[in-house]
Amino acid sequence: MKNWELIAPCHFGLEAVMKREITDLGYEISRVEDGKVTFLADERGVADANIFLRSTERILLKVGEVKAVTFDELFEKTRALPWEDYIPINGKFWVAKANSVKSKLFSPSDIQSIMKKAIVERLKGVYGISWFPEDGPEYPIRVAFMKDVATIGIDTSGVSLHKRGYRQMTVKAPITETLASALLMLTPWKGDRVLVDPFCGSGTFPIEAAMMAADMAPGLNRTFLAEKWENLIPSACWEGAREEARERVSLQVETDIQGFDIDPEALKAARANARMAGVDRLIHFQQRPVSQLRHPKPYGFLIANPPYGERLEERKNLPELYRQLGESYRGLDKWSMYLITSYDQAEKAIGRKADRNRKIYNGMLKTYFYQYLGPKPPRRNKGEI
Repeated sequence: MKNWELIAPCHFGLEAVMKREITDLGYEISRVEDGKVTFLADERGVADANIFLRSTERILLKVGEVKAVTFDELFEKTRALPWEDYIPINGKFWVAKANSVKSKLFSPSDIQSIMKKAIVERLKGVYGISWFPEDGPEYPIRVAFMKDVATIGIDTSGVSLHKRGYRQMTVKAPITETLASALLMLTPWKGDRVLVDPFCGSGTFPIEAAMMAADMAPGLNRTFLAEKWENLIPSACWEGAREEARERVSLQVETDIQGFDIDPEALKAARANARMAGVDRLIHFQQRPVSQLRHPKPYGFLIANPPYGERLEERKNLPELYRQLGESYRGLDKWSMYLITSYDQAEKAIGRKADRNRKIYNGMLKTYFYQYLGPKPPRRNKGEI
């Protein structure tokens, strides 16, 4: 049984969510850093992480960590790593991505080229050949420099994990599935509580919420690069993880998840995506402006990715839009509201300062997750349904 370190990258500011997800899967955390969580796992852990984790973009199998301030040093230290433990003689390997922060080596293309040459030299010596066919499984390598220390890993996922396979139709400025999931997990929402997204767009928040309520693993219906790594991960690991994921799905769960939008084309996309995800029965979509947001039940949740006004012509409409949102929220009985936006006048337009505010980087865009906390519902008495 292998004993590996796996790296789960995540959005800056959401490391605690990622850590909790990994712990809940039963794996031990070894390190938490800005934008990534490293944990210990075996072969089955690679399958579990790819299939079950909701808030990471990919899972990297860590090969090593080296300090290098010159390209000669990077070459020698990369060559010293045990690449033959991971890449077979016919493996296709390349340095797919390199980034550098506060480091002397900062050119991605040069880092990629030097490291590829070093890996080739190492494997030539181990396998006793001078030319590699590279006609086997793919082993894309990723390296991240931080303060002259390079963390090197092999990508087990392939296509980014935010691509669950259900979002065939999109609208402008969609939120990624991984970020939507992480934000939902930052709230106290549970599947039996009311959840409304008044700006649902192509349906990402409602669909991710419905998948959580039904305990549907995000990676259940897609494939991963490492499934072809027969030299490292037995197919039984993938089969076992998928079987567990299928057994956990409960589409009979009772939910009250709703998605509203003013745009009929967005709602068309949302309904199609919900059907593709297999959770359309759990969500009610409706064309409705935010000014007409109503719900009879108390203790519900609003969660939204409202317009940011990134384009100048849209920005003039933001104060009124956020004012309407604040007014509708005040009309809801004992509700909580959670918004992610880069609009810096959001609280002023809503008419109330948020109870909590968390800075989150959505790609390169600095956003804020405003949290308006409603009261907790009364505890049910024992035996009460």
